[in-house]
Amino acid sequence: MKAAADTFVIGDLPQLRLIAWNRNPHDAITGEEAFDLYERNWRFVDEAAMPARERAVVEWLIREYGHGILHV
Repeated sequence: MKAAADTFVIGDLPQLRLIAWNRNPHDAITGEEAFDLYERNWRFVDEAAMPARERAVVEWLIREYGHGILHV
């Protein structure tokens, strides 16, 4: 079972909320799901508008679930 630290509320991360537009922003998703969403939809992510906290989360997701690689 995943630890609470490995879950993210969609609406807490602005770019994730944009790419998960069809989901409830109050829903929590696993880190693996978040990584998958970022990887599949990276072309829609506005990196310049990404807050530092979200950037840190994405970097952690890349290390944890992408083994250091984000396939875009």
